[in-house]
Order: sequence, then C-alpha cells, then structure tokens
Amino acid sequence: MKYMVLIYNRPGFVEELSEAERSELFGDVDALLKELTDSGELLSTHALADPATTRTVRVRDGVQAVTDGPFIEAKEQFAGYLLLEASLERAIDVAARWPDAKKFAMEVREVL
Repeated sequence: MKYMVLIYNRPGFVEELSEAERSELFGDVDALLKELTDSGELLSTHALADPATTRTVRVRDGVQAVTDGPFIEAKEQFAGYLLLEASLERAIDVAARWPDAKKFAMEVREVL
C-alpha cells in the first residue's frame, strides 16, 4: 500500500531553534530518511515553500478567484510530505518518529 505522510508545522519555528536544537532535528530527519531510503519504502519526499508563496484557487459559478497565501485560519500549516510504500502500521510508526510530531502534527493517508 502507498501512504502519504503529511507534515504540519508552524512557519518560522526552525529559525527559532538554537543551533543545537536545529542540528538534532535535522539529524533525526536525515537518519529516518536514510532508513526509509535503504529499506526502499521512501518513494518521494519534499518540503514545501513558505506559506506566503501559496495561492488558493476557487471557482464559483464559473468565475475563478485566486487568493494570496493559504486560506485557512490556523497557526500550523502543511509543510511537506513523504510518500511511502509500506503498511499502515509502518506509516504510522514513521509519522510518530518524525520530529514535527513532537511539537505539531502528522497525518497518514492512504493513496488510492
């Protein structure tokens, strides 16, 4: 099965970390990505640009409306993803081990 693991965090939180905290966070990410790459479970992963570069598109009654920025009322934003070929249990394990799960949230969704 394929699972999309969605990463949520708050824009700017990495810049607020101390150098030691930043090193630990990126070290944890690198170790988990290496494990997933070596096992063949990681199909794709990308971080997303700052939410300020987002455009929200809606079409109502045939009229297109484009709004700058994410159009949600929340401090946490969708920040990136991992696409895994794994069991649901493994995808949940990966999400729980991702550093953002400790401060923010992760979402695991099956890809159809």
